[in-house]
Amino acid sequence: MAFRQRLVSLDEKIRLKGDAAQHEQTDSWSNRDLIPLPPSRRTWGWFNFFGFWAIASLNVANWQTPSTYLTMGLSVRQAMLIIVVGRVLIALFSTLIAWAGLKWHIGFTVQNRYSWGMRASYIPLLQRILLNFIWNAVQCWNGGRLCAVCITAIWPSFARIPNTFGSNMPTTTYEFVGFVVFWFLSTPFLWLRPEKFKLPFQIVCTWCGVGMLAWMIWALATAKGVGPLWNSGQQLPVGSAWSSSWLIMAGINQMVGGLAAGITNGSDFSRYASARRHYVIGTITSCLITGVLVSFIGLVTAAAAQKIYGEVYWNPPDLLMVMMDSGNGSSKARAGVFFLSAGFAFTAMFENICGNAIAGGIDLAGLFPRYIDIRRGAIITFVAAWIVQPWQLINRATTFITVLSSFSVFLAPIMGIMACDYYVLRRRRIRLSHLYRTKNSCYTFWKGVNWRAIPAWICGWAPTIGGLVVTVRMDPSPPRALVQLYYMAFLIGFFISAVVFYLLNLAFPVPDMDQIDEVDVYGTFSPAEARRIGVIPLDEDSSVMGISETGMGRGSVENVVVSEDGKKS
Repeated sequence: MAFRQRLVSLDEKIRLKGDAAQHEQTDSWSNRDLIPLPPSRRTWGWFNFFGFWAIASLNVANWQTPSTYLTMGLSVRQAMLIIVVGRVLIALFSTLIAWAGLKWHIGFTVQNRYSWGMRASYIPLLQRILLNFIWNAVQCWNGGRLCAVCITAIWPSFARIPNTFGSNMPTTTYEFVGFVVFWFLSTPFLWLRPEKFKLPFQIVCTWCGVGMLAWMIWALATAKGVGPLWNSGQQLPVGSAWSSSWLIMAGINQMVGGLAAGITNGSDFSRYASARRHYVIGTITSCLITGVLVSFIGLVTAAAAQKIYGEVYWNPPDLLMVMMDSGNGSSKARAGVFFLSAGFAFTAMFENICGNAIAGGIDLAGLFPRYIDIRRGAIITFVAAWIVQPWQLINRATTFITVLSSFSVFLAPIMGIMACDYYVLRRRRIRLSHLYRTKNSCYTFWKGVNWRAIPAWICGWAPTIGGLVVTVRMDPSPPRALVQLYYMAFLIGFFISAVVFYLLNLAFPVPDMDQIDEVDVYGTFSPAEARRIGVIPLDEDSSVMGISETGMGRGSVENVVVSEDGKKS
């Protein structure tokens, strides 16, 4: 009996509490971070979104992007064409998927409930959680390499630190210390809520942006121009099975697919927009301008460095170590390297926190709303980096990273279902109160499962999974058709799932898919938004006023409207 009382007491202590006056009820489907965001919490202006997408561009991976396409045998012009077209598609798909968050102020976790059903929404949610755990660990490891360069710039002897790990450990003490430092420096920022991200975005974007430009200018000035890499023409291997057109298509698919995880959960962050135009302006300008410029700067810097050092260095940490002669260079060289590597490291830090830790926190909150909010979920995601052990993944299992990067094969069909359901079937109308009910919800479908979404999702990835398998296995003579489908996996998955989902809804229609609440139950909308959408603000609802006159408070009104059993009492 005493043990049971202790369990009840512990449960009461760790269970999340919400402010009923702010409609922050906590139950099996809802908590403060899952409800539609009220105007007071929508603080992101255009620069927030510009910064959000900029930190996804101002990083090592985007710097190295041109090398991927040049090693395929494409020319510099073809590589830049892939980058420009890919960035345009990323901006378009990001806006398309995130629009539900801009209008209804709900995130990816809740958004899938009206397409998949309340219970089946865990299918896309669990995929996102898995990706968040693994990519967070991988990004921490990559950031750790930059931290190791920073430490070497301060204490050159660090580069010569003895390796205390045995032969069974696929890393060195030098790399592991960098990982530990990066992980611990990142941890305090997990307590920062998304509403407060503007200042970090400003600092990181300015620091890293200025650093990249300075790096390129220094390289060009020192080399007195670019090296032969800049003039690389098309160099397809003799007897190549693929023409340049197919390789360009594969590059575009890889470009968009690499950011598929961030596109899929775009509404997690678009819901924080203070106005729709802020998201559109910030996202499109950053995706197009920053994304293309960083790849261009990386290409020019690598080409100039080739002329200086006689070798092409695509990986910034490697080039930085060469620039300061592994810590043995002059104090000026080490100071410059520290500034650059620290800028890259802080950008990687906030990219990881936003794109993986915070996103993971939101997704975990969807699984356990009573106990996990964004902050707790972000901490869990970050601690999981030690369980994932990224040093094992990166230094040993290269094929695993390839599979992880190709996960868009499964995410693109999810996006196709989301877009078809929201824009075509529901005509951008959602009944918010029913997204947080267990019973009497129009999104319960059959026992909480909208069975139409499952075959539509499978049809989206079934044609391309074979190409993924033969590519990862590096088969010497794979079936041509399978690889061609894989080279178009993102677009194929998106459109096949959208079409199949639409046809299934035509054959087995769901009644009244475009219904909305009559009253703004959660106080989500400003008066202007409520008029535009066609809902009555809570304070103006006549039934609410009648209840209030009987002595029931505003919190009671909320309970009447959104109780899980759907009954008024």
